[in-house]
Amino acid sequence: MSEENTVFIGKKETMNYVMAVVTQFNSGSDEVIIKARGRAISKAVDVAEIVRNRFIPNSEIKDIVTTTEELDREGESGTANVSSMEITMKINK
Repeated sequence: MSEENTVFIGKKETMNYVMAVVTQFNSGSDEVIIKARGRAISKAVDVAEIVRNRFIPNSEIKDIVTTTEELDREGESGTANVSSMEITMKINK
């Protein structure tokens, strides 16, 4: 899976990410990965559910991977553990 089939969830409105996923599917991708960290995880779940229920009903969640990443703290010494999630969606043919 290449980076071009990946949607990184951040601080934008949820529908921006929904449209990014729908655009990936409409441009011929069979799978799209939705990635998020920390507080954006709930938005990633919302994006996947909106795509699946409203825009592309024949899509499904193929896989969900949860991990913990160690990130360097900004302005402080040490690291912080941050949860992350990858949701892989695919279209049923």
